Amino acid sequence: MTDQDTEADLALKEILVCEHAVWRALVEGDAAADKNLLLPDFLGVYPTGFAGRDDHAGQLSGGPSVERYALTEARLLEVGKDHRLLCYRAEYLRIGETQSEAMYVSSLWQRTGAGWKNLFSQDTRVGGPLGV
Repeated sequence: MTDQDTEADLALKEILVCEHAVWRALVEGDAAADKNLLLPDFLGVYPTGFAGRDDHAGQLSGGPSVERYALTEARLLEVGKDHRLLCYRAEYLRIGETQSEAMYVSSLWQRTGAGWKNLFSQDTRVGGPLGV
């Protein structure tokens, strides 16, 4: 922490550590770590549909799903005393692919007695039209 770090900067850094832990689980193929980061009633909203915690961790049953990733443009909104909404751009390369992909992610984190846990995540592929 530096003198220039604001409370908002520190909150963003704290939640980014949690988000990176989810991505590391995908890179390492660690389904148990992934599942531990998600609340039991986790809801994921993806281009393929809805997913729960077991679905999210289940994608790692065959090992890692992501070779590498980078998170940029991170923004954090406080949406309650114990909830933070992290929004960012993710660029990643899936295992077995040669072309990187990019998406915007909204990830809702809830403070629990065991630390921050992910309650909700929604992915939006980069490049679509703006609006409804």
